[in-house]
Amino acid sequence: MRNENKSPLIFSSFDDPALLQDIKRFVLENEDAIVRDIGRLVHIPSIAGPAEPDAPYGKEPKRALMCALEIGRELGLETVNCDNRIGYAAVGEDLGQGYLATITHVDVVPAGDGWPADAFTLRVQDGWLIGRGVMDDKGPSVLCLYALKYLKDRGVPLRYPVRALLGSNEESDMLDLAYYQEREPNPLFCFSPDADFPLIYGEKGIYHGRLISRHTPLNVLDISGGVAANAVPAGATARVLASRLESSDTVTATETEPGVWTLSASGVSGHASMPEGTVNAIGLLVDYLLSRDIPAEPERPYFELLAKLLRVTDGSLLGLESSDEFFTPLTAVGGKISTLHDGRISQTVDCRYGISLTGERITALLREAAGEAADVLTDSDSAPFLMNPESPAVHACMESYNQVTGEEASPFTIGGGTYARHFPHAVAFGPEHPERPMPDFCGPIHGVNEAASQAWFTEALQIYILTLLRLETLDY
Repeated sequence: MRNENKSPLIFSSFDDPALLQDIKRFVLENEDAIVRDIGRLVHIPSIAGPAEPDAPYGKEPKRALMCALEIGRELGLETVNCDNRIGYAAVGEDLGQGYLATITHVDVVPAGDGWPADAFTLRVQDGWLIGRGVMDDKGPSVLCLYALKYLKDRGVPLRYPVRALLGSNEESDMLDLAYYQEREPNPLFCFSPDADFPLIYGEKGIYHGRLISRHTPLNVLDISGGVAANAVPAGATARVLASRLESSDTVTATETEPGVWTLSASGVSGHASMPEGTVNAIGLLVDYLLSRDIPAEPERPYFELLAKLLRVTDGSLLGLESSDEFFTPLTAVGGKISTLHDGRISQTVDCRYGISLTGERITALLREAAGEAADVLTDSDSAPFLMNPESPAVHACMESYNQVTGEEASPFTIGGGTYARHFPHAVAFGPEHPERPMPDFCGPIHGVNEAASQAWFTEALQIYILTLLRLETLDY
């Protein structure tokens, strides 16, 4: 695909200053349009919803996918909608040699409480973009579309066509990708801008399960907290029976009717794969209940089990702790609690684990810890993912990153889960920089005031463009 209004891109090597200057000029010329298009996507509350005949993951994820594809068409890219599940924008002619790809997603987790303004209206403050999904993963989605626009506008002769894949079910089950892979060949190599820079060549296993109480609580009338299994909850509430309760530093107690108290706990949210610095509101609430002897027998052992899960994030109180040479130690987070229709309580468990453990072993250890207090259900399990960090494609990504940033960084592994783990040859590649400071008014992905730096996005787009140019020169 070629834009006849532009001259073909000509450069002597990837170190040619003219190439880097041209890429930077392109990025700066499109900076305002990029922010505008990110705002268009952020405005859509693309949280998974009930399936509809033409919207398998809910109407809002479909609407976000349609918007992203519309942006691609506006940029002059060819677009394909795969039955409102996943889509892509593309540049380059298919010569039967395979294709390269980026993959991002346009669905998001719920906003949660605590936002000072509408979470789905993009705010710009002191060079920071703020809104649900701005970093995870709507901002990066727009960056990938503009990276393809560069290839098109500059008339780059492409050995392999490039697709910017756009999913709409990443935050739930990644069923969109499974649908795509049943119908399309996998890319020769793919990178997913849905994590941290410099480059992630391995991802921990992801285990999702539930601890369901075997007894219906007598004194805890109902309990709820959290917005997603893969997020540390910022809030939790319960209605309990008690003669007299007082508020604590972390839990507010209000008597709503004689002998019935409403308890509210506030914590600090964050992603389940990076729980450092978070405070689990469900854990605060459970500790309050236990310290006031509110759970009666026989439900008390269940709340003591929850306390073991919620008081620490390394799983050590449940016998889950583990580590290995590739990954940081296991994390275990209770993200969402609720009262079921039959009165029993369900608590989710999110474990991120390395190669020294398996999902089956996690289930066995949880059942051993639960004893007679709870049933343990396994909802999903995805084994750890590793790619050879010495592969030419990984080197191409790292060379581009270090060239643009001036760093001498090395790739690493994470506890989060991205689309990359579902491809035979893929990595997660930015655009977050957890090592760089953020203003107090900014928050993390899955948290309140989710934010992204405009300067980081400008840098990231330069890296992605240069990386795609390098990847075009490799044999696969």
